Amino acid sequence: MGSGGVEDAGVEAEKRIADEVLKTLDSVRSYSSVAISPDASQVAWVENPGRDGGSEIRVARLNGSGPSAQTIAEGELGNKYELAWSPDSRQLAFLADANGNQLQLYAADVASGKAHKLTDLTGFLAAPAWSPDGQSIAFLLIQNSPRAAGPLQPMTPPAGIVEQIVYEQRLNVVDLGSRQVRAISPSDMYIYEFDWAPNGEGFAAIAAHGDGDNNWWKAKLYVLGLDGQAHSLYTPKLQIANPRYSPDGRNIAFIEGLMSDQGVVGGDVFLLPAGGGAPQNLTPQMPASATWLAWSGPPPQQAKTGLAGDPAQEVLFSAVVDGNSGVSVVRRGTAPQLLWSGPELISAGNGDVGLSLARAGRQAALVRSSALHAPEVWAGEIGGWKQLTHANRDVKPLWGEARSVHWNNDGFPIQGWLLLPRDYDARRKYPLIVHVHGGPASACTAGWPNLLMAPLAAAGYAVLCPNPRGSFGHGEEFTRANVQDFGGGDFRDIMAGVDRVLRDYPIDPARLGIWGWSYGGYMTMWAETQTGRFHAAVAGAGLSDWLSYYGENDIDQWMIPYFGASVYDDPAVYAKSAPITFVKQVKTPTLILVGDRDGECPAPQSFEWWHALKTLQVPVELVVYPEEGHQIRGTEHRRDLVWRGINWFNRWLPPAGAARPN
Repeated sequence: MGSGGVEDAGVEAEKRIADEVLKTLDSVRSYSSVAISPDASQVAWVENPGRDGGSEIRVARLNGSGPSAQTIAEGELGNKYELAWSPDSRQLAFLADANGNQLQLYAADVASGKAHKLTDLTGFLAAPAWSPDGQSIAFLLIQNSPRAAGPLQPMTPPAGIVEQIVYEQRLNVVDLGSRQVRAISPSDMYIYEFDWAPNGEGFAAIAAHGDGDNNWWKAKLYVLGLDGQAHSLYTPKLQIANPRYSPDGRNIAFIEGLMSDQGVVGGDVFLLPAGGGAPQNLTPQMPASATWLAWSGPPPQQAKTGLAGDPAQEVLFSAVVDGNSGVSVVRRGTAPQLLWSGPELISAGNGDVGLSLARAGRQAALVRSSALHAPEVWAGEIGGWKQLTHANRDVKPLWGEARSVHWNNDGFPIQGWLLLPRDYDARRKYPLIVHVHGGPASACTAGWPNLLMAPLAAAGYAVLCPNPRGSFGHGEEFTRANVQDFGGGDFRDIMAGVDRVLRDYPIDPARLGIWGWSYGGYMTMWAETQTGRFHAAVAGAGLSDWLSYYGENDIDQWMIPYFGASVYDDPAVYAKSAPITFVKQVKTPTLILVGDRDGECPAPQSFEWWHALKTLQVPVELVVYPEEGHQIRGTEHRRDLVWRGINWFNRWLPPAGAARPN
């Protein structure tokens, strides 16, 4: 067979692997929302039968009586999202898109399974929450929004005179008796999160004025009255999330820390008097990053005097702990107590580390997954959960196990996950791909592998996902350690991790590659300006030039906490971390991937890197996916992305002894 036939056979094999992995990932029944009833008697979840199927709401009783699980709200309601229990544990509120892409709010009686529509609105709805008396439901609404909320969505393409049109996300309440909807928050305020006051007379909210996509990074904590009055309660030094009233209404707990991405939460747990005052950090120096919280009274047999002398209350929170997921409790004046930790991802169905907690005690529901076990719903006492679903029991991973790897660098403890290839044999030599996670304030955890890791491990590569400084998992000092130092200590941490894996695993040092998305795409571009150790690179939605990026992206406010000033006030701090500043040092063959409507990491950044490498005669390819935002969601685009990644590394990291292309 001629060389052309061999090459064609290799491409076909790569496409088969891509199809096989995508078929496995897309066949998984996912759980987009999990909620335990306030009285801890039932658990509800939204079950999605594969990527392209519809969704259904399932409810299971935890006392063992009745059917194992029942389906409610059946019929032509389309896909369903964001479950919320009524205070009496008898009804479920949820969102559904019965009329195409338009979400509406529904409520279902759990006993009968019958649902009725509560709203008839135009725009984007989110986050339903029952009032304490069960007579109304609050929710977020962007009236007449042309797209879903958030900077991850494909941006609306500009045309004609470019103007900034601000669509505010407002807090609304629907009265269940009259079904009348009224807006609560001011018209010039964007509400990101909220929590009902226990007396039902108002809300705590994270909010900002102006453009919602861009101003999350400088949002404040407000209290809102039902009369529409908004009062600023606290201006954070960094970013805040998860405002939660204490059961007696006297305090508000929240998470504050350095966060790079809207909705990706990590930091310390704080407590603030609901009437105003100075916040108290309940978890100072905690070697972990809190990701979600709720108030919970301990079981009766453990009742003690708790926060501020009130009846026993505690703040329960989930966290990233050294690359693992964890659940802890904390009371004022005491150190956090770790209740459970494990090498997996836990969530309430939204992909982030968290869970759903009952009204009292420590009964919770959640989705659990690991590198070798697809997601399933579990519930029960924290740490003693029982599995409720087995829909993915027959899903077989096409990759090997994930191993936690530790090393030290510059005085910091660093951790990462090494995903081994399928049929791993320690007597063989393997190529290694470094996958740098997004963020940087995020973490690689040992959950069910994503689209950037699973295909490569299935194709025979070992994949290292490090958590360098700037990541979650080792406390706030660690997360803030890359401020004004992008590409410095974080890059050294990654390379020290490569050396650690080379020392402890059978990795061929001549077959190293790197790839990542977003911050990972930036770090890929940066790495090839700093070292020649990587023989192939794939940069997804990367950042090549911080100076031009500042004026191109839709979310420049995230950069101020990291760089200390705008690019107009201190261009030097941006230039020193810009890959384009050092582009003439690049020799690494590079594949560049990006969505054409990406607002977080706009396509011109990828074009700039492609143009520079092409001019310097470095092997380079650029692929732009039409109608895609920061996340590539189209089925064929995902397939193409997976295949091109495998193909690129196979091309430039050939088997040991084989010649590389010129």
